[in-house]
Amino acid sequence: MTVAAADNASQIMSGEKEKTMPLGLLGKKLGMSQIFDNEGKLVPVTYIEAGPCTVLQKKTSETDGYCAVQLGFGEKKEKNTAKAELGHYAKANAKPARYVREFRCDDNPSLDGVPEIGGSVDVTMFKKGDHIDVVGVSKGRGFASPIKRWHVHRGPETHGSMYHRRAGSQGASSYPSRTWKNKHAAGHMGAVRVTAINLVVVDTDEERNLILVRGSVPGHENAMVIVRPTVRAKKAARQVYMESTRAERMAALASRKLNPLKASKKGGK
Repeated sequence: MTVAAADNASQIMSGEKEKTMPLGLLGKKLGMSQIFDNEGKLVPVTYIEAGPCTVLQKKTSETDGYCAVQLGFGEKKEKNTAKAELGHYAKANAKPARYVREFRCDDNPSLDGVPEIGGSVDVTMFKKGDHIDVVGVSKGRGFASPIKRWHVHRGPETHGSMYHRRAGSQGASSYPSRTWKNKHAAGHMGAVRVTAINLVVVDTDEERNLILVRGSVPGHENAMVIVRPTVRAKKAARQVYMESTRAERMAALASRKLNPLKASKKGGK
């Protein structure tokens, strides 16, 4: 296990990163692609344009009753901004932001490491190998059938079946004479807040403010997302440890000599 990997795992377990910089980033999902890692394996990634985000406000327990940092991302026209919002942006000496969200800082009420109001944060707060959560709004699917929404089975397609993609039984007629609660039925699908937990940062591009995340994240292209340190700290630290020691474990496994007469016993020599 390398020293850097051990430090990364220990920081994730202790929450040191979150305490020194209790923030996330606001960004925009650009789309998906694929890259090749150092071992030549193909890795599906999502490109996220994260930051720079302007610090619009700092909230403390004395002034607001809780501790938080308000960030803004993107720009919008002043004519589309309310006068009250324009005054709020003027206090921070910032332009009207298209996307504004808060990050709670209850574990760091002193707000150590947070830039001053009017300052900015960018992708430098994340690096390759970090585990993050990405929050976004899923794609809207409209009014969907039970087959698409809940993946229920369909009926036979043979001639005369009369039952193909219908909702199915709704409940007995004599008792309870009503539809049971939580029945998987047709209805509105998608367009809800979704959090993709414990994703891995494959790479970052500070010049273009890009974060490459392994796998997919919720939302359509150009959708706004929130990028924050993962809440699964212990699981992330375990994954970092297993990945950093994978070569050593594979080499140790390959060096073991098994007795062919005891090959049925695991670990026999």
